[in-house]
Amino acid sequence: MQKIYFHSADRVFRFNSKTPLKSFIQRLFLLENQNLENLHYIFCSDDYLLQINKDFLKHDYYTDIITFNLSDNSKVIAGEVYISIDRVKENALLQKSPYNEECLRVIFHGALHLCGYNDKTKKEITIMREKENEYLQLYLKSNPH
Repeated sequence: MQKIYFHSADRVFRFNSKTPLKSFIQRLFLLENQNLENLHYIFCSDDYLLQINKDFLKHDYYTDIITFNLSDNSKVIAGEVYISIDRVKENALLQKSPYNEECLRVIFHGALHLCGYNDKTKKEITIMREKENEYLQLYLKSNPH
């Protein structure tokens, strides 16, 4: 049964092999001992995500990702993850990493937020980066380009 969905708001998400990626995201939740009901990724522009940031979080700045936990209870996870393709492309250039890898990192980042990981403190950021790298390497190893 499908649990992961990709949507385009005002930007199209172009990525080869979306089906293995969706399966891997489901696997990430299993490896984190989380019960996933459904997860919707919405790909958009900087301006689209800025408006969500202003409207829902009262922040007036660009970001690459916003994650919303829509679960009714703590036993299953349902969520929405908004990703700015513009920001991901710029971050890939700044980090000197391939766009596809930066895109994967952000996708896994959103899933990890729903699994309970945060990135507010230095310690949390370190743990989040370690988990992103772990899943990025696991995915790339099981899905060579």
